[in-house]
Amino acid sequence: MSESGRPKILVIEDDPSILLGLRMNLEGEGYEVHTAEDGEAGLERAREADWDLILLDVMLPKRNGYEVVVLLRAEQNRTPVLMVSARTAEDDKVMGLDIGADDYITKPFSVGELLARVRVALRRRREPTVPRRGWRFGDVAADPDTREVRKADRLVELTATEFDVLASLARVNGRILSRRQIMDAVWGPGHHGTERTVDNFIAQLRAKLEDDPSSPTHLVTVRGVGYRLVA
Repeated sequence: MSESGRPKILVIEDDPSILLGLRMNLEGEGYEVHTAEDGEAGLERAREADWDLILLDVMLPKRNGYEVVVLLRAEQNRTPVLMVSARTAEDDKVMGLDIGADDYITKPFSVGELLARVRVALRRRREPTVPRRGWRFGDVAADPDTREVRKADRLVELTATEFDVLASLARVNGRILSRRQIMDAVWGPGHHGTERTVDNFIAQLRAKLEDDPSSPTHLVTVRGVGYRLVA
């Protein structure tokens, strides 16, 4: 948050016309907007301040958007990242989410959709995603206030989206959620991602939190329906 109290957004985009349009529309919504025009400069700017959101193009000079996300997450930078790309293949979207981006929107996009995605990302950053009390399953414990997750008392690093997927299951007290319900809870209603995205995040959580990810006992699949968290 900026000194003025406005959400502070970093836009990393190399197309001058798109960059100008993003800046004008975001500033029109009251956000404080800063920019960078290549991946190297964007990475340095991302490191030098506490941003509320980063809007990141994929195809950038010097460093592409995927590289920027990987490096930020490796440095434990948890700023929400919304990737923007002309690459519409499902594998590109899945890769962006898998490496730690919080959302992925494809060009061309409507201004209304982009601003809605920005609002969802900022709301998720401001608000706790689970009730203000800890919860546990097996030897895993989570603190919703700090968003820390520990397994056998050892800190487990989760991305912001991984935590939100886990929290969506934790807060329904063992009930089954469909993939669409998880998507609505984490990315917001109307998100155009695929159900495979949820499957990928569940697989990542199992790899980090289950004793045997190939035979999970807590993050279980309910065939033909969805997932549930068994405490």
